[in-house]
Amino acid sequence: MTPGSPVPATRAPLTAAQVAERMSRGESNLIESRTSRSFGEIFRANAFTRVNGIYLVMLLLILGTGYFIDGLFGLLIIVNSVVGMVQEIRAKRTLDRLALLSKAPARVERAKGVSEIDVEHLVLDDVVLVAAGDQIPVDGEVLDATGFEVDESLLTGESEPVLAGAGYELKSGSFVAAGSASFRATAVGEHAFAARLAKEASEFRKPSSQLRAGIDQILKYVTWALIPVGVLTIVNQIWGHAEDWRNAVRGLVAALVPMVPEGLVLMTSVAMAVGVIRLGRRHCLVQDLPAIEQLARVDVVCTDKTGTLTEDGMRVGAVERLGEADDRIEGALAAIGRAEGKPNASMAAILEHVGDVPALPVHTSIAFSSARKWAAMQTADVATGAVESWVLGAPDVLLAVGDATRTRSDALASEGLRVLALARTASALPDAEADGDGLPDGLVASALVILDQRLRAEAPGAIAYFAQQNVAIKVISGDNAAAVGAIAAEAGVPDGRNAVDARTLDPESAHFDAEVQGRTAFGRVTPTQKRAMVHSLQGDGHVVAMTGDGVNDVLALKDADVGVAMGSGSPAARAVSRIVLLDNSFATLPHVVAEGRRVIGNIERVATLFLTKTLYSILLALLVAVTAVPFPFLPRHVTLIAWFTIGIPAFFLALAPNTARAQEGFVRRVLDAAVPGGIGAALASYGAYLTARAVFGTDHSERVLTSSTGFLALVIVAFFVLITVARPFRPWKVGLVGAMIGGMLVVILTPLGSRVFDVDLHDPRAVLIACAFGATGIAVRFGARAVLRGIYGAVSRRRVRREAEART
Repeated sequence: MTPGSPVPATRAPLTAAQVAERMSRGESNLIESRTSRSFGEIFRANAFTRVNGIYLVMLLLILGTGYFIDGLFGLLIIVNSVVGMVQEIRAKRTLDRLALLSKAPARVERAKGVSEIDVEHLVLDDVVLVAAGDQIPVDGEVLDATGFEVDESLLTGESEPVLAGAGYELKSGSFVAAGSASFRATAVGEHAFAARLAKEASEFRKPSSQLRAGIDQILKYVTWALIPVGVLTIVNQIWGHAEDWRNAVRGLVAALVPMVPEGLVLMTSVAMAVGVIRLGRRHCLVQDLPAIEQLARVDVVCTDKTGTLTEDGMRVGAVERLGEADDRIEGALAAIGRAEGKPNASMAAILEHVGDVPALPVHTSIAFSSARKWAAMQTADVATGAVESWVLGAPDVLLAVGDATRTRSDALASEGLRVLALARTASALPDAEADGDGLPDGLVASALVILDQRLRAEAPGAIAYFAQQNVAIKVISGDNAAAVGAIAAEAGVPDGRNAVDARTLDPESAHFDAEVQGRTAFGRVTPTQKRAMVHSLQGDGHVVAMTGDGVNDVLALKDADVGVAMGSGSPAARAVSRIVLLDNSFATLPHVVAEGRRVIGNIERVATLFLTKTLYSILLALLVAVTAVPFPFLPRHVTLIAWFTIGIPAFFLALAPNTARAQEGFVRRVLDAAVPGGIGAALASYGAYLTARAVFGTDHSERVLTSSTGFLALVIVAFFVLITVARPFRPWKVGLVGAMIGGMLVVILTPLGSRVFDVDLHDPRAVLIACAFGATGIAVRFGARAVLRGIYGAVSRRRVRREAEART
């Protein structure tokens, strides 16, 4: 204990009565923590939307006219609300269930003994036991500690672990980097540091999403266009024509309703919610929806070796004794292993191997740290005062270059084995507070502990998938570089055998970025180096996913674009990751990436359909208002077109398989596809409508015929846009488009359908006019797209030229 530090509290575990008393007073760690919105919030968020409000006003106007069939679009209010609610509730249940499975219990010492309980059941003054990899669940004061180091980087930003002795004030939300300790809870629930910090920061903050930002930008453009066009339409329909007010209102509603891209946000939410459900079935917990989107953009996957590419468990294959046989080797291994509060996989295997062998008496111990790569203990002879230190760790850290034992360990590591050296010396261990990272002098190897690591059966298939998808793999591990190279090569990582020893890399050097970019396997990487590698890849424009399971991965997991933790990994790793693979299967990761690509790619398709409708509706309304002619369509016509060319096909296309990697420029690509189609459809419909008025006359009796002509021309172009969006064709897509065209024909050609939807195409001239202008609209679409691409190209070339001039 350092001078001036507070005197630690006495150790007095709570009785059951004391626990009950504190629970009754509300002094427990119970905090209202939700993985998603409540059912009431889900209902309000989906029912009371701006789009539903607009549609409700339009519906009331139509119902006031008495033409109830024209109010069919009002069904969209129900559809928008119900579909969104159903999918979000299903996603909520999946998230709640998986989040419950991923929670780590707390170890607590009470009067009846040590037990594991849910963190919510901790109470004030509880004695909590923690070890390496645990997250501190409540604030507390350290009672006793063994090589105890705390990582407070998530709270303070300080990346270096803090050596915490008796009396140290722990903050909830920090992690145990090394060693073990017991502490008394001094603040729980909403009074704990992490809970206060979260409350002060914000109640809820959505993670950034390029997709959401792109859609918001598009909707902003649409809103700018809606206001002036809507005003012109109102003036034209209400005051510009001396016709029955009911027909004017019908024309007004028919013009305004399709301008709202009502399904775009809905389909985005549905696609992401379905993604959560699908991944949930694969035991994958998605901590936030934008993580799915970000995975679609990943082009580099950095993965740890132990526990990720290899199996979780290890076993001691052999202990090679060096020099004279020493019967104290097992005792030393037992002493070092049992000093760990929560042994890692290697220590657990060693403890299993030594079994009930009596441990050597321990005077001082230093817990294992991924930064040091060793653990140690010291014995002392009470009578003579002689000391002896034993150190267990990486051979290339403990032993000098050229040492025969190190050469032997390198040969074993090159075969994919994990090797630890046990060395001893007559020197004392360094003072943990003054020089906790320094090794004692005079170390001599006593034994090599050889651990068997087994490559996960699914790892080669996952690596092959990423290679096919042009996603680079980087194996970044704290293990011996030769062992990392052997496992990487066995898994099929390109050039994985030539692993780099990260001790030769300096993140501050000029060559660091080139090494990280050019090599695929790295050994002896420290936690700070892992984070520096992630930053290097991001600085080169890559979208990086980092997978890991240990405390040494936390910094890199936190800073990667997408952190992916194994479910059996440390609570620290799970807490900072955006995705948790609860089944610990690396093979799940390709499915996660594929799901992200499916969501993003399909939303782009769906956005093209909805925005094409919005654009042709705005342009058509503008043309009609400027030329002061009655709006050609009724609300029922608009509803019919929306059903068969957008709504129904969009639902299926949003859930279709899609493996294309998401690219930058979502807004530009969507507008590039939607604007030409919108222009072509608007001009085709308007031209056919005006021509029909010229041919058939402008009498009210001919209204149905002239409207039907414009309607058919619009349908032709709309279906062409649907066909282009549905590419590349698959049998089910051909069937979907065929069913939509067939459904439309049934409606407009059967007596019942034509009467209900007010469509009349009995005159062959109307069909010929519509087909001619439909073909013209398709040609206009191609011409407009060529012009837009020419403009984009010129702008891009100008930008590149300006950037080149700026560099020179």
